[in-house]
Amino acid sequence: MDFSEAEIHRYSRHILLQQVGAVGQARLREARVLIVGAGGLGSPLAMYLAAAGVGTLGLIDHDTLELSNLQRQIAHTTERLGRNKADSAAEALHQLNPEVKVEVHQRRMDAATARELIPQYDIICDGTDNFPTRFLLGDACHLLGRPLVSAAVLRFEGQLSVFRSHEGQGFPCQRCLHPEPPPDGLVPSCSEAGVLGAVTGVMGTLQATEVLKLILGIGETLTGRLLLWDALDARMRTIRLKRDLACALCGETPTITDIT
Repeated sequence: MDFSEAEIHRYSRHILLQQVGAVGQARLREARVLIVGAGGLGSPLAMYLAAAGVGTLGLIDHDTLELSNLQRQIAHTTERLGRNKADSAAEALHQLNPEVKVEVHQRRMDAATARELIPQYDIICDGTDNFPTRFLLGDACHLLGRPLVSAAVLRFEGQLSVFRSHEGQGFPCQRCLHPEPPPDGLVPSCSEAGVLGAVTGVMGTLQATEVLKLILGIGETLTGRLLLWDALDARMRTIRLKRDLACALCGETPTITDIT
């Protein structure tokens, strides 16, 4: 817990908290978090984790920044249009907190990438906007033994959960909630249906809160629960998730045993 004077000043509001203190801040500094997707969810998520002093942040995104992204992807600026999103977000994080190490991965998240990168981090965050990657991350985190903090948004709604099925204890995995991806075209993407920009900010911030709670070991996380938020009705609720004993991934006789 050898903090510099600048670090003590920067994180003073954390250190004042009984549930955090210097010990908790040291845990944050030692933590390694991988953020998959540096867009609408990944932007506020990464910014708040960097501001909190999470020591190493991995950013993975193969996409380039477009003008339409700036309505919600607040880690980026107009001047960085055309740049890789992970690289652009890293610049914003360095400006916010130069003490944080940012590892940029300008690549697509596929099975090979998941096998390589996920074991290098303590917690994985899903900020993607497509079902194939979401299911890949859910499977990979279970099989590789990493907690997954997953959020999703569409139009005026958001949802969030924490999956730690690799720990046992009856915790459900992502496939207990959604056994298979929906058929193509059934659920529109944000580019097809739209999304209120601030909704991604709220859900990304809630995602960051769950990550910090996991690192610090405080509070009750959304493990085994699904948070649902309707912005139009200003209504938030949580529902309990149960482990499916017949689940193909975490059930008693799993059929998914490899990352594909």
